[in-house]
This record gives sequence, structure tokens and C-alpha cells, in this order.
Amino acid sequence: MDEDTQATLPGHAAAERATGERAPQRWVQGWRRIMLSAGMLVYPCLTAVAVSGNVSGAALVAGYAVVGAFCLCFVLTATAMIHRRRRQVLLLLAVMSALFLAALPFAHENAFYLAIVVVSFVAVLRRRHATLVTVTATLAALLVPWAVPAWHAGPGTFQALALLFTVLTTGAFAEIATTNQALVAARAEVARLASEAERNRIARDLHDLLGHSLTAITVKSRLAQRLAAKDPDQSLAEMAAVESLSRQALADVRAAVTGYRDVTLAGELARGRELLRAAGVVADLPTSTDPVATRDGELFGWVVREGLTNVVRHARADRCTVTVTGSSVEIRDDGTGADGGTGGTGGTGGTGEGSGVGKGSGVGKGSGVGKGLRGLRERVAAAGGTVEAGPLSPRGWRLLVTVPPSARHGRAPARKGTT
Repeated sequence: MDEDTQATLPGHAAAERATGERAPQRWVQGWRRIMLSAGMLVYPCLTAVAVSGNVSGAALVAGYAVVGAFCLCFVLTATAMIHRRRRQVLLLLAVMSALFLAALPFAHENAFYLAIVVVSFVAVLRRRHATLVTVTATLAALLVPWAVPAWHAGPGTFQALALLFTVLTTGAFAEIATTNQALVAARAEVARLASEAERNRIARDLHDLLGHSLTAITVKSRLAQRLAAKDPDQSLAEMAAVESLSRQALADVRAAVTGYRDVTLAGELARGRELLRAAGVVADLPTSTDPVATRDGELFGWVVREGLTNVVRHARADRCTVTVTGSSVEIRDDGTGADGGTGGTGGTGGTGEGSGVGKGSGVGKGSGVGKGLRGLRERVAAAGGTVEAGPLSPRGWRLLVTVPPSARHGRAPARKGTT
């Protein structure tokens, strides 16, 4: 009887699709419905026994016909609920109520066993009215037999108790079934959200990892081309570095996909120094990361990676400075990437056209600065920090990430492989 209620739950079909448990679940619920329905048929049987004890002859046949019609309506109602035909269920309940009233002259107080079945359906279908209907039916089962002298019966105590406890049990069963279905839907939603979060993490990590590595490969490849005629040995060295970077990029991608990449501030400063050198940008980077707490090292490493990659891609800078404190990391450049239609180091808009590397060697168009900054903002926000990015006067760009001590103290250490 719980199917009609479950059908109103949001995500019912989605839960079945997401969990892949539709067939087993329907099989189990089907047997539960059959067992509950079979149990409810006991009450019409008790009414039929009472009919044979109260009347005889044509009245006996009429009484049996009423009870038989009630049983048929009960089976049709259960079937309609399984197929979620709500209007048909309500119509059949009205017919069953009429048959209950028709059975009173034949079964007397025991006709209230039929009322148990009707009220149980109401408790499942109309929960807002279940309490009122149950109390009314219980009082009727208790008082009507006493109020009808021709029945020669006292208060229908047994019938009233049977009605009350059966309806409570049926309502509890329906509530448990509904709750279980809600849990299935919630589990499916959690799985969907976890999958979406993992896709976002991988997309963000791939952008950060490949953006840095491919920029470095592009810079070194162009440098090797310029050195090919003047200094073949140095050109070969740069190409060897390109090969090393390619291998490292492949390893980083594999690590990001499996969730076990290791980004450290010290490592990113070392890589950034080499990247800026190859791009012809004077690097003023710290040589020590001691002021930074261990739990902030990975976050600041991502900041340095994203910031220096954007400096090389878009800033057209001559000099880049990185300042690291215990609660912040700041990246400044003296480039013109924020002017003349380019995106700048931390801009949220487009990257513009003709964004240069070093002094005019173009890397390409539309490199996606905004996406990188958005991903960085997500990382910093998750750590409880803030991001400030904007142009400097008269030229240059500044990216500042701050993680206040309160955020650091209230944040559990990040698990390896998570952001």
C-alpha cells in the first residue's frame, strides 16, 4: 500500500536509475504488499463468520454477497494502488465504505472489521486526515454496538482495539516505506553530487596542471627555436627540458585523475623561477617557505602556479615578484597584459588577443584566464580565505590570496588528493 505515497516523492525514478536497484527493490516491495494485503483479508473472513452466526436463509446469502463484494473491491483497490491509479482507489474506497454500512445488519458489531480495512487505506492515502478518521472510526466501533439494542451487544471493545492498532501498524509501515524510499533518493542525490564535485575537481586540476606545463613547454620551444642557430647546445638543452616537462605533465595528469597529486609551495616556486627565466622575466621569488603553515602549503602552491602561469601567458612583464607570509601570498608584475584588451593576470573576463610571452612572443588567443581565476577562487574559498586581483598603477597586475588565522585554525588538514 506504500506505492501510491512513494510515487509522490521527488527523485523516485532518479533514485532507481542512479542506484540500479529497481528490479530487486520492486521485487521486495511486491512481496511486502502481498503479505500485508493477505493479512488484511483476515478481517473480511471474520465478518463472514459473524454473518453466518447472526442470519440465515436469504439474509445469509445477501450477507455473504456483501462481504464477497467487499473482498473483490479490496483486491481491486490494492491493484489500483500498485499501478498508482489514485482516482480509481478513491472510488473503490467509497464503494467499500458503502459495503461496510450494508454489512452492519448482517454482521452487527463484527462488521466493523470491514471498517478496519477502509480506515487503513485512508491512513496511507490521506495522512492529514488519518487521525480524525481513525479516532472517529474507533469510537464508532466502541459505541455503536452498545447503542443498538437489537444487537444485544455491549461496547465493541475488541473491534475498537483491533481497528486502532491495525491502523497504527499500517500507517507505521507506510511511513517506514516512505522514509526508506526517501533515503534511496537521498543516496542517489549524494552520489550525483559527489560525481559532479569530482568532475569539477578534475576539470579544475587539469586546467591548472596543463595550463602551467603547456605554457612552459611553449616558452621553452620558442626559446629553443631562437637559440637553434646561435647556440645549438643550449637549444638542445631547452628541448631536453621540454621533454622533461612533457613527461612531468603526463605524470601530473595521471596523478590528478587518480586524486593523488602533490603540489607544494616550494616546488611551485622552483618551477616558477625556471618558467620566468625561460620567458625572459626577472624573477624575484622567495627562497624559503618557512613562514607558511604546512596545511596552507598546497593552497599557496596552487596560487603560485596559477599566478605565474598567467604572468607568462598574458602579462608581457619584465619583472615578477612573489611575496609569501604566514597568512598570504602576493604576486605582482609590471606588465601591460591588463591593458589594450588583454585579460591580465587575474582578470575575470576574456584574455584578449595577442597575449604575449615575455616580450611579444604570442602564445595564443583566449587562453582562459577567467576560468583559472574562478578555479583558484573556489580553492581559496574552501580554505576560508579571500582573493584580491586587479591592475596596479601605472602598470602591472597584483594577485593577493589571504588565509586568516581563524580559518586556518578552524580547518581540518586537507586530505591528500583533495582540494
